[in-house]
Amino acid sequence: MSQRTERRGIHVDQSDLLCKKGCGYYGNAAWQGLCSKCWREEYQRVRQKQIQDDWALAEKLQREEEAAYANSQGAQSQSQSQSQSQSQSTAPQPHPGHASLGPFSKFEEKKTNEKTRKVTTVKKFFSPSSRTAPKKEIQDGKTTSPSISRHASFDTDQVSKDFVDFLKNLQKPGREIHKQCRAFLVNMSSKKDLSAEELSECVQDFYQNLSDRLMSHYKGSSESVEQVMDQVEKYIMTRLYKSVFCPETSDDEKKDLATQKRIRALHWVTIQMLCVSMDEEIPEVSENVVKAITDVIEMDSKRVPRDKLGCITRCSKQIFSAIRITKNEPASADDFLPALIYIVLKANPPRLQSNIQYITRFCNPSRLMTGEDGYYFTNLCCAVAFIEKLDAQSLNLSPEDFERYMSGQASPRFNSSEGDWPDTGSALGVSATNPVLAQINHNLELLSGLSSRQETLMKSAQSLQADLLSWPEGVQREVHDILEKYPLEILPRTVSAIDANNVDNDNLPPPLTPQVFAG
Repeated sequence: MSQRTERRGIHVDQSDLLCKKGCGYYGNAAWQGLCSKCWREEYQRVRQKQIQDDWALAEKLQREEEAAYANSQGAQSQSQSQSQSQSQSTAPQPHPGHASLGPFSKFEEKKTNEKTRKVTTVKKFFSPSSRTAPKKEIQDGKTTSPSISRHASFDTDQVSKDFVDFLKNLQKPGREIHKQCRAFLVNMSSKKDLSAEELSECVQDFYQNLSDRLMSHYKGSSESVEQVMDQVEKYIMTRLYKSVFCPETSDDEKKDLATQKRIRALHWVTIQMLCVSMDEEIPEVSENVVKAITDVIEMDSKRVPRDKLGCITRCSKQIFSAIRITKNEPASADDFLPALIYIVLKANPPRLQSNIQYITRFCNPSRLMTGEDGYYFTNLCCAVAFIEKLDAQSLNLSPEDFERYMSGQASPRFNSSEGDWPDTGSALGVSATNPVLAQINHNLELLSGLSSRQETLMKSAQSLQADLLSWPEGVQREVHDILEKYPLEILPRTVSAIDANNVDNDNLPPPLTPQVFAG
């Protein structure tokens, strides 16, 4: 199994999931294979270098503009003096230099505006307060459904209430945390025009500063700090979700459409092509597959990065369970990744790239660096990257067949001469075909089975009807035979006095007789 997986290009070494700088944490394709900690350090280093280069360029432009301005001013002064001498030789003027004052003022104003615009370009780029607001007006002009707005408002209010109730248990630190969170939200409300990377940097800086302060307060108790940071992340990201999820300044929506189109084009990929160790004919396995698809689709409905990670973790655990039931042994990492790719292809989750980027940018970095959440999320990123680069060699197909399958001109069929697919019995022909045809054949088999069961049921019903009709006749015959064998004899009855057999009648007193009194 592993040899076939390696040959098909699906195998990923576990060391490839770790940070490229060798820190031991999980890396991420969105961070060029680095973990969140190393990526932030690299990003800040590159950003500082870029800022220094921009400032150097700005100063160079400023010097060039000042030199050009000084040369222009000298030339203008010389031409002005020549003009004045010529005008004085022809006719006296009450206000010398008045004719050249207007053009020179316009020239000076133009050069000043150009210099100010070029010099302050870099400053405006790094200053959030100097940004224009056309995008903000466009965003404010968007209208949402009243029901969606009410639901989002209810969720936000409920999260705020839960956050306040949680902080009450912390007493004084809780009040300080709530104050900092509210100040941060107010600050972020004025930075909606920042790029997605800059928004992520602001949130991650807030996480880092607050986490450092909590570590000093709790004296190194990482469990308590993580508990508080989870609640802070839930409160902050619920409030910021609408403005930071798939922002207009990013190309997340474009990537979502490209990924969805790619997955739709790969609808013909079968479970055997990916060498997935799952048998969907087993009811328990089929149920786990359905639950895994439901979990990965449900990720888009969550607003908090930690909740989205929870959906990925539940989906992965369902996959591991399905593999374990199929193989009757614990699943390995080599079995997990192909199965995850198959689930993603089958589910085609909505806004997959936006959700991955949202988790990458705004999740608590400690969750992505270690633990099962980080491991499963890293594998999901690898699965999406594999789907984007999937080619004929990855599925052990010829380039011609791959192109025909992608264009819909043909559907994959099982070729017994190649001996490539595993032997799965009578279901092999159905499973190796197009998924739609496989489902049709499966339904036909079910209908055939139902038809035979119906015929058996009808025969049983007719037999029961015949038995019910013959049962009264048989009962009558049995009664008649019993009556003939044991006829009923009715003996005559003799009527006697009630005390005819009483031997003590002589000892009884005489009966009372009525007596008549004359009166």
